[in-house]
This record gives sequence, C-alpha cells and structure tokens, in this order.
Amino acid sequence: MKTVIFEIESWERKAFETLDVRYPLHFENARLDSETVGSYADAEIISTFIYSSLQRDVLEKLPGLKLIATRSTGFDHIDLVYCAKRGIKVANVPVYGENTVAEHVFALLLAVSHHLVEAVDRTRRGDFSQAGLCGFDLQGKTMGIIGTGSIGCHVARIAKGFGMDVVAHDIRPAEATAAAIGFRYLALSDVLSTADVLSLHVPANTRTRHLISKKEFALMKEGAILINTARGSIVDVRELLGALSTGKIAAAGLDVLPEEPVIREEAELLRSAFGREHDLESLLADHILLRLRNVLITPHSAFNTREAVQRILETTRRNIEAFAAGRPQNLVS
Repeated sequence: MKTVIFEIESWERKAFETLDVRYPLHFENARLDSETVGSYADAEIISTFIYSSLQRDVLEKLPGLKLIATRSTGFDHIDLVYCAKRGIKVANVPVYGENTVAEHVFALLLAVSHHLVEAVDRTRRGDFSQAGLCGFDLQGKTMGIIGTGSIGCHVARIAKGFGMDVVAHDIRPAEATAAAIGFRYLALSDVLSTADVLSLHVPANTRTRHLISKKEFALMKEGAILINTARGSIVDVRELLGALSTGKIAAAGLDVLPEEPVIREEAELLRSAFGREHDLESLLADHILLRLRNVLITPHSAFNTREAVQRILETTRRNIEAFAAGRPQNLVS
C-alpha cells in the first residue's frame, strides 16, 4: 500500500522508518490540497496534520485511498461524511498531550496575569519602569473549564495547584474524576457567570461552533480572562472583539483562530475567490486580535513539545501498521 506522509519535517521521518518496507513510503513537506494531490493520486494511505484540508474536492482525486491517519486528536479538517460514503477509514491520535496543552494554557494565563510580553519587551529596551505592569494573583480566583476530557481535567489539576477554585461544564460529566481532582460541575451559564478565567477544551463540530458568542460574553464576569487552546471556531471572534473593546473581557490568550490556515498563507485568500470558502469578517477580526495589546496569540503551538510530537508520531505509525495488518485502531470513521 503506497503511503504518503504530508506536512512532515525531516527529523520526524525517523519515526516512520520501521514501517514495513513492502509498502512504498513517500514524504512530503507540503500540506495536501487540491494543488498537490495530483502527484499522489495512487496513494492508499495518507497521514497529514491539521493544515491539510481533506474535503471532498481533494479526496475524490485519491480513488485508491483506504486510510487517513491524521496526526491530531481533532478531525474537523476531514470530510467524514464523504469518507464514510467511500469506505475510507480515518484514524486519529486520541491522547498525546493532555499535560502539554494544559501547560500552555497556564503559559498564556501567566503571561497575561504578569504582563510578561510587555515586561520583557520593555526591559530589552533598557526601560525598567514598572508602570502599567501590575498584574493579579491566580490564587483565590475561579477557573471555569468548558470540556473535561483529558486536557480539561489536566487544566483542573494544575489550577488546583495554583490554589484556584475550579468549576466546569461538560455534556458528559465525569463526577468521579471531579471528586478526585476537587472541582464541581455547573450549568454552562453558571460557569460563565462564575469564572474569573474561562478555558475552552471542546472539539470543533456543528454543536460547538460559536459556543462562546454574544450571549455567552454577556453572562461572563466583568473583566474575565478567556483562554482558548482548542479550536478557533468555538469562539465568535467578532463578538470577542466587542467584549474586549468594552472591557467585559479584560484579556485573551489564544492558541487558535478561526481563519488561522488563511493567515498562515494569505495567497490562498486570492485563490478562493474572496470568500467562497472563508469567512472574511472572521479573517479581519483575526487580524485585529493579532494587534491588540491585551490579546496574546500563539501559532497553534500548544501541542508542540518534543515529547508530545514524539507521541503523535509513534501513535500514527502504530495506526498505519495496525490498519495494514487488518486490525485498525483509533478509528473515528
């Protein structure tokens, strides 16, 4: 089975060297899209990261495709309906970095609470003034967590270590885990109105699109902090801008944006005929957020530690091996 690994850096290739040599293996630094797919029309197994858009227009050009091994937990970049229709299996990496992403949540939060970016920039210029750098303690504050999967629960553990009170909401509460860690579940509206810091940990799907929008911002505490390391579509960024402008939201730490792939390569905007596939209003809001001093944005790098990336690569390799052996694992479709 011809296997093509996309969006792969040279040092990452070593993880796939143990794949059975009977199967032709190819590496491609670029992402898979409508322009690159033609070179790999005979691929039977592909592995991509989240920046390859595996929609019908791409997948239908891979007539022999049998498996997509995405190197991510999320699979919103894949047309699962079309995959099911074609019999294409999709395997993900269900767990790889609950501690990694949770640590990034607090990297963003501490950077906000101590004005770290401005403080470092200021001292690099030789200015040791502390004017405007007064922050706030985490101890005694309430952390609200939306989504208590493995990452959300790890955020709760760290928050408790900082002496924070923790409240959470999930459509499937894990009461035993909550009791063990020491947090409690509330209705979504109560989490929003209680939290000093709100951290989002839900997948991207039709139910969670704009989960945090105008109504939700109105319910939140005056001066609350928003942290999003999940998916950009969960937050209505246009409403976030409004909440930031009024002070309803004092600051935000974002590792994801709704139009993030387009910002990475804005030439794509021209190729997409100005908005056939992209939300230009959200794209504009993303650009404004990038320039606000009370918003910290990282380039979807919460997962990116040596240890977490190695776990992703190893699980992906095992997913491919298991499928080739007739024992598929970690299937989402």
